[in-house]
Amino acid sequence: MADSIWIKFSLSDQPRLIKKYANRRLYDTAESRYIVLSDILALIRRGESFQVLDAQTDEDITRSVLVQIIIEQESGERPLFTTDMLSDFIRHYDEGTRLVFSEFLERNFKLFTEQQNLFQNQMDKLVGKQAINTLTDIAQGNLDFWQKMQENFFKSVGAHSDKSTESDKKTKK
Repeated sequence: MADSIWIKFSLSDQPRLIKKYANRRLYDTAESRYIVLSDILALIRRGESFQVLDAQTDEDITRSVLVQIIIEQESGERPLFTTDMLSDFIRHYDEGTRLVFSEFLERNFKLFTEQQNLFQNQMDKLVGKQAINTLTDIAQGNLDFWQKMQENFFKSVGAHSDKSTESDKKTKK
């Protein structure tokens, strides 16, 4: 179901084929190399279409690999889903609500993606191409400016900020 909202950048309509072997290693047939889950995450973020097949049975196991990626992401420092949300997901696995809940999620993800694309297009028109990069550069410039201002302030009052103290130590070595 989620495949319908992926943007395909490949020249062919065929998804990239990844094989999973019994030793749990993933092999990218397009690049002829072994990969890890973070490589698949990168494919997803670039919008590339792919399919994961069990090397022995040719069974499509893409969904289970995607669930593994979600589990890895959720076990990090900033999980997306709260415990209550996950409990609600499990409750909706009931046969009576599964289809309705699945369609609801799919439509809302599609709407969210469309809204994100619309926002990005509007920002591109307002600020120019690479709007997010431009805003990131502006934010970094502001941060650099304030850090320099703070260092100059501390120097003018005879104190040193931690950052300037560390750089002074490196310079003296």
